[in-house]
Amino acid sequence: MKPNSVPPFSELIGECRHSAVHLELRDTYEGYDDGGRFAEWKRAGGLTSTFVENFRTWTDLVRETVARGVEMRRARVVSEPVTDYIRFEFEATRLNQEAGEQVRWLPRRDAATLLLPGADLWIFDDRLIRFGHFTGNGALDCNEMCDDPAVIKEFSEAFEAVWQRAIPHERFTV
Repeated sequence: MKPNSVPPFSELIGECRHSAVHLELRDTYEGYDDGGRFAEWKRAGGLTSTFVENFRTWTDLVRETVARGVEMRRARVVSEPVTDYIRFEFEATRLNQEAGEQVRWLPRRDAATLLLPGADLWIFDDRLIRFGHFTGNGALDCNEMCDDPAVIKEFSEAFEAVWQRAIPHERFTV
């Protein structure tokens, strides 16, 4: 599927019935930071009530999705020491979890023997992948869809390998 024909995320997650898994491989998404939330976090020295309110669109979507019986899991592969952006994500992750999303962290050195995709991805019900292609500074370049069963199987296995090695959010330290 061409990048410009990718359905909106809300449509993809809305069609999801069983599982939605997200693999993040970057140490910064600063260029993707809509609304300057990361800069606000740096200025304030932590999450603000404005951030929490603006993040509600995501947490409401997670709550609705999980309430429909969809298991949502996110695994982040990160370099250590972590970047300030990862510290920001780490602090915000409690909101993901409160909404029902499971999150784990895998230090990059512990991922060295895993075969991983070259791009971040979402896998919906083991039937569809949405790849996220980012620029060097973490800005979203484009999304791309894949429904090839062989590719989905490979990357589902890759996600599960990361998930098994990764550290649950509650036990990970930055």
